[in-house]
Order: sequence, then structure tokens, then C-alpha cells
Amino acid sequence: MNREPPDADRPRTTPSLQDDPETAQRREADPRTEIAPPWHVIVHDDPITLMSYVTMVFQRLFGYPFEKAQRLMMEVHSQGRSLVWTGDRERAEFYVQRLHGFQLLATLELAVE
Repeated sequence: MNREPPDADRPRTTPSLQDDPETAQRREADPRTEIAPPWHVIVHDDPITLMSYVTMVFQRLFGYPFEKAQRLMMEVHSQGRSLVWTGDRERAEFYVQRLHGFQLLATLELAVE
């Protein structure tokens, strides 16, 4: 007894989503398929934390060379805040949490373009 369906000898093809213009248009309009916007990690000034400590934190946490870490620290000191990192939200939240662990005041902001 043959258990194969009658069309088993025909090649199987699956419809391609690229061939359907309506599906492509719906995909473009669907906000769930958009690329996530970047987020900024901002460090704010406080009157207590030593500048050398802030520089050291930037070096350890972000892996910045001394010159870049010191430039960012001076920006925090002179302007009251500095954008220290930009990227995906999950990692930005991680960095803000770590900065808080180093007793630095940090916030997360959506990068507006």
C-alpha cells in the first residue's frame, strides 16, 4: 500500500514573501520591524566626586584611553553633564546602572535625530 500523497512526485515550493508587494508594504508600515533608536548615557556633575575618580571610572567601565576619559570628565565638570556613550537601550541601561554602582549620577536619554 502506497502511503505517499498523490502530489508527492511534484517539487514543493513555498511562496516567497518578497514576491508579494502587499506583504512587503505591510512589513514597511509595521512599527515592530523598525530599527530601535539609539540611547545616550549622560553623566551629570556633582560637587563631591573627585575628578580623578570619574576619569578612572570612565577608563574601567568603557575602556576609554586616559585622554578621552579625562576630556569627558572635564566636560562633566565644566558643563555639568557629558554624553559618555551611545548605543542600544539594553546596554545603555546596563551602563547607567554600573555608573550608579560607582556612585556617579547618570541618566538615559533617547537620541533624537
